[in-house]
Amino acid sequence: MESISPAELAVELLNHCLRGSQWPQDVLRALTDEALDEDERLAAPATRALFSILVERLADLFEPALCDTYAALFSTVIEQALPELRATELLQRYRQVRTVRPVTSTPDDIFVPSRVTLGADVAVTSIVLDAARRRFPKARLWFVGPKKAWELFERSPDVCHLPVAYGRRGLLADRLAVYHELRQALAQPNSLVLDPDSRLTQLGLLPVCPPENHHLFESRSYGGDSLSSLPELTRQWVRETLGVDDAQPWLHPKFEYDFSAQRVTTVSLGVGENPAKRIEDPFESELLQLLAARPGLVMVDAGAPGSEEEQRVRQAIESTGLSADRIGLHQGSFASFAAMIAASELYAGYDSAGQHVAAALGIPLITVFAGYASDRMFARWRPDSPGPTTVIQAGSKRPAELLASVRAALPS
Repeated sequence: MESISPAELAVELLNHCLRGSQWPQDVLRALTDEALDEDERLAAPATRALFSILVERLADLFEPALCDTYAALFSTVIEQALPELRATELLQRYRQVRTVRPVTSTPDDIFVPSRVTLGADVAVTSIVLDAARRRFPKARLWFVGPKKAWELFERSPDVCHLPVAYGRRGLLADRLAVYHELRQALAQPNSLVLDPDSRLTQLGLLPVCPPENHHLFESRSYGGDSLSSLPELTRQWVRETLGVDDAQPWLHPKFEYDFSAQRVTTVSLGVGENPAKRIEDPFESELLQLLAARPGLVMVDAGAPGSEEEQRVRQAIESTGLSADRIGLHQGSFASFAAMIAASELYAGYDSAGQHVAAALGIPLITVFAGYASDRMFARWRPDSPGPTTVIQAGSKRPAELLASVRAALPS
């Protein structure tokens, strides 16, 4: 299969998965072998194909049957990468930990692994953290994950940080190497792992603790065919698992802004490395012009330094021709921008982490939603907020039509 690209191998596997037919084991083995190759020039594109084409597509469809498909397929990948783990045993354990069951013990330590993506940690993980601290106020509560996600909760006295690095762009071997670190840290006596479908555990497949201590919120299947949002489903899951009725999205970044009488609109043009979420030019610059025509200051998040997002944001701001006292650029951590959203009167942007922060805080928000794989994915990821919310589904609409929808949604 040397002449077949990793992307072609991943597409072939995906097609078998979606048809419900048995995928060729030699194709999966070939893709995994390449993703594990010591030569990064071979391993990097194969890893991207494995996750972006195959794994993420299976997850984004939110089809309950595809959870079994993913587990069968990726447990084989794990065995190939970590031979001490057997696929059959991983599958057996997975079926046990994903079973929704009430917690009956009183743990000393509770570990909640990050979902790694910031929006998911606000919309889902934070609800699990909130329920855990309410149910077990005397337990040590640990957020397990990268620093940039931890910064969203850093100011809270209720949560400790267990730092674990996980690169979404990392090679397959690097992503799975975290298993040994997690196993050592999480398999503590009288402890509990509340897993919000974390990338760290490969969606619950890695045996990071005894199965009886591992409770997996399998967000891809929970809720079945309903069109409930992920925050709504998470609240339902913690109600069944922890007996907590009123858990809410919750964040406490260490930063704080006070704009006094200044009216501020916050904007994120980030797309989470998914270009399908973006609307073609000139939408972004014209969106900023539209927002800047209102009284007050528009603050746009720059994204990561040196990223494609930063370049795009700077170009959009420059193309408006407006001065810095009308459109400003936020440069800093996402936790800092989250605090800025909290102090703003309106948030606007694409489907991104910013929209989930605004939703959690009840800040009025306008979201342009594009690039979703299915109607159920849209339903799951739409912002769930007690505040005024407008969600504009992009579909096949042109930029001018979408701008008209944003204009109509702007508060007077």
